[in-house]
Amino acid sequence: KVLGAASEPPVKCVDFVKVKSGGETVLYRHEKTFVNQTILAIAVNDGDEPAKVDEVLRTVNEYVLERVGEQIAVDMVAVNHTSGSAESFVQMVKKVLGATEKTLILRSPDPETLCLAAGAAKGRKCILSSATPETADRLVKAAGENNHALAITAPDLDALTTLSAKIREGGFADIILDFATFSLAERFQVNSICRRAALKDSVKAVGYPSIQWIGETDSLRSTVQIATEVLKYGGICVLPSFNPAQISSLMALRQNIYTDPQKPIQVEPKIYAVGEPKADSPVFLTTNFSLTYFIVSGEIENSGISAWLVIPECEGMSVLTAWAAGKFSGAIIGKFIKESGLEQQITSRQIIIPGYVAQISGELEESLPGWKVIVGPQEAGDLESFVKAKLV
Repeated sequence: KVLGAASEPPVKCVDFVKVKSGGETVLYRHEKTFVNQTILAIAVNDGDEPAKVDEVLRTVNEYVLERVGEQIAVDMVAVNHTSGSAESFVQMVKKVLGATEKTLILRSPDPETLCLAAGAAKGRKCILSSATPETADRLVKAAGENNHALAITAPDLDALTTLSAKIREGGFADIILDFATFSLAERFQVNSICRRAALKDSVKAVGYPSIQWIGETDSLRSTVQIATEVLKYGGICVLPSFNPAQISSLMALRQNIYTDPQKPIQVEPKIYAVGEPKADSPVFLTTNFSLTYFIVSGEIENSGISAWLVIPECEGMSVLTAWAAGKFSGAIIGKFIKESGLEQQITSRQIIIPGYVAQISGELEESLPGWKVIVGPQEAGDLESFVKAKLV
């Protein structure tokens, strides 16, 4: 037990089967990497009209954003007890459990109602939100008996730390911290204090993921609040409603922050068909950095043509980085094209290279006898106008 505790990360990882929260070991991404991304949840209320709840659940279940080759979705659904009826809340919990496979967050100000909901959701690990110093004993028992995590809250950080330490010493481990903060600046400060205390001072009582309930209805202000959670150590963030424009932007931000800087997202090195290219279709070149690939292929599609896209192995680096590292030279690209069999598939012998590496054109022509190298634009955004001016 002692060895197990010593090997735990400074911020405990709470596992919800489909997603995890916590498990962090660094203050800054560049030190190593962030491990488990901020969980985004959408809330429904048991006091809402059934049709409204059904629509939210359907939308959340169906929503998938594909970005740089990854599919991203909403992680959790929160059920708020707003009706005042324990029976209504429990029935809503059962309904949502049957309507989605996503992890649920069960939130009620009444501990007895929360205990009933915990029993109704037994078998699906959920989060009970939130226990106070007065209700902690009952809710820790309910969470433990039904295999749920427990969010805890207190009037201030000192009281929350005391409560967390007490529950931890009692043997319950799946704790989520619900900070009582009243401004964006205070939230930013508390998140930072707790992460630093857990990592630098080994304060186990604050070494848990956090949860933030967004109460702001203004979309701009709420987006700033959620973005702050993503950027500054937030564990779970619950949005009051589903806004596609807002959620897509936040997911893109989250993906960028939680990408491992030591392992760039990359696509498989090969010859890609963009559209339905023929033997005489143009040939473009870029690196296998995922973001570069998807931007370039998207711009080729937008230009209205079909083409071949040559993607050699560059260890997921961008064009200039790969060239500077010696991974994107004319000799390497020429060898890759010869080994790929592209020359047997096409009659064209022209290749369009990124404008930033115009200096490799001579070496590439030497490596590919009979080929003509065309220096394309420096920015992918200029590909459409380049195609219309030079190729159409």
